[in-house]
Amino acid sequence: MHSFEYRNGSLHCEDVDLARVAEEFGTPLYIYSAATVLDHYTRLDAALKSLDHRICYAVKANSNRAILKLLADAGAWFDIVSGGELFRVLKAGGDAKKCTFAGVGKSREEIEYALDQGVHSFNVESEAELELIDKIASEKNVRAPIALRANPDVDPHTHQYISTGSHENKFGIALERLADVCARAAKMRKIDIVGLQMHIGSQITEAGPFAAAIKKVAPLVKQLKDKYGIKFFSIGGGMGIIYKRALESGAGKWWHDHGGEASAFSVGDYADAIVPPLRELDIQVLIEPGRFLVGNAGVLLTRVRYIKETAAKKFAIVDAGMNDLIRPALYQSYHQIVPVKQSDKIDNRKIDIVGPVCESGDFFAQDREMPPLREGDLLAIMSAGAYGFVMASNYNSRPLPAEALVRGDKFSLIRKRQTFDDIVRDELPT
Repeated sequence: MHSFEYRNGSLHCEDVDLARVAEEFGTPLYIYSAATVLDHYTRLDAALKSLDHRICYAVKANSNRAILKLLADAGAWFDIVSGGELFRVLKAGGDAKKCTFAGVGKSREEIEYALDQGVHSFNVESEAELELIDKIASEKNVRAPIALRANPDVDPHTHQYISTGSHENKFGIALERLADVCARAAKMRKIDIVGLQMHIGSQITEAGPFAAAIKKVAPLVKQLKDKYGIKFFSIGGGMGIIYKRALESGAGKWWHDHGGEASAFSVGDYADAIVPPLRELDIQVLIEPGRFLVGNAGVLLTRVRYIKETAAKKFAIVDAGMNDLIRPALYQSYHQIVPVKQSDKIDNRKIDIVGPVCESGDFFAQDREMPPLREGDLLAIMSAGAYGFVMASNYNSRPLPAEALVRGDKFSLIRKRQTFDDIVRDELPT
């Protein structure tokens, strides 16, 4: 299903006109489609039905409690990377026993908190971390479940900032060291080795690297299963999504051309690549998608403040900035941008769509072909459901935007817009 389409010349999310939501809550505004999130979860779950599997949503992609509750109610587990993310999951009604705790720099306080709450496992990224977990577990007289994170040294062909599975990255333990580290862990008094984990990167646009990494790590999985009785193999996440699509009136041409898929390759292709080698291992499989579940389920609404034209360029200056959505500035990433009110003119012209932040890098698109834009026009920055609000900041002392959730023909505010008072509330006088 596709939850963003033009109806009668106005962009809708499910059965809600986005202009109505902007009028109610203002802009900049993140809007998410509940139906899209659940559809993506259901698709992936069905594709992996021949495996004993758990889908652990990567909370870092979008951590709003309403999104977490939506997925928890659907049966999702969670992949967390901080104590704060664990706190969010619990506040959303999730279960710590369904959380795997990843991250290379877990603090003592985070480890203590996760042990107290009873997380499913810690993904151990280094021998130093393993020692600290054992020490803290011994102090508390509890057993700590761990999964060693393997670094398979596989190139995922993605942006260098989101590649995590090669030897140049800070993540995981080299394959050639893992057996020795596992043997060391097995001798620790308060450590239970329950799994093996890997994650090779994010926004991966072909199925091949996933299959290559699984095949490379599979012999070690078998070895650890036979020797230590590990119970699961976590293959990470990283499924890329489509950031460029054609939105048309009616059912949406892009969606039908891709068979209803949100990923850069079909879920069927992904399953065909990974299920056969995983089935041979006869072990529970954990998968950690984030962007795939929520990326195309969200948009950032922004309004044009000014049209500025110089001898060299034409600019649409909008009320959203790089502090609201940093991906174009940080990753040079593409986001489709469309008018909420469909234009009846087809004389597209090149224009830069930029924000009000005092940085030259504060842009959402450069030399983008757009229909004629005017001051006051409402624009939708598409595919902003992942790594959008969660990476937002108060740079230039700009309040964080609001967030809303659409369900069918209803919409609700799920985060209030920040105020100036909110920005300075925690600052103390000297």
